[in-house]
Amino acid sequence: MSANSADGTGQADGVLDVVLVKGGRTKIRYPAELLSDDGTRITVRAPWAGDTVRDFGFVRFEAGDVFTEYFWRDRWYAVKEVRDAGGHLKGWYCDVTRPVVVGGGEVVVEDLDLDLWRSADGSDVRRLDEDEFAASGLAERDPEAAARAVAALDELEELARADGGFGTLTA
Repeated sequence: MSANSADGTGQADGVLDVVLVKGGRTKIRYPAELLSDDGTRITVRAPWAGDTVRDFGFVRFEAGDVFTEYFWRDRWYAVKEVRDAGGHLKGWYCDVTRPVVVGGGEVVVEDLDLDLWRSADGSDVRRLDEDEFAASGLAERDPEAAARAVAALDELEELARADGGFGTLTA
C-alpha cells in the first residue's frame, strides 16, 4: 500500500504533532511518527503521552504503552490501538471528534467528549463520557455536530461489537 505524507510528498516517514483540542483549548500536544496518509485516513504511532498512569478501572495507560492512532478527514471519530510495552494488545480507545485537520506538521483533533473502549478480546465494549457530552452544551450550540457525534458513537459501538472489531477500519 502506498502512503502519502501530510505534506503530499508520498513519504510516510517523519514526525507530526498531534494536537487534541477540547472546548476551544489545547488539551494535549505530543509528537507522533507518521506511518501513512492516503489523503483520507492518516495513521500515526506514539508512546503514551501522559505524565502519569491513567487508570480507568477497566484499562490502565502507562509509560511504555504504544498507541497506533487512526484519524480520518471525513469521519467523526479516531480509533487508537493500545499495546503495552511488550507489544501485547490492550484494546482500542476511540474518541468521537470532528473530522481531523492535517497541515503545517500537525494533526488537529477536536474532541467532542464521547468515547468508546473495546478490550482486546472484545468482551468489554463500553460507551464513555456521555455525561460530559450532555454537559458540554454542544447540542444547544451546534445541533448538527451533536447529532453527528452521537451517530459516530453508535457506529463505533456497532463496529466494536462486530466479529472483526476495528479490523476493517485499521487494515
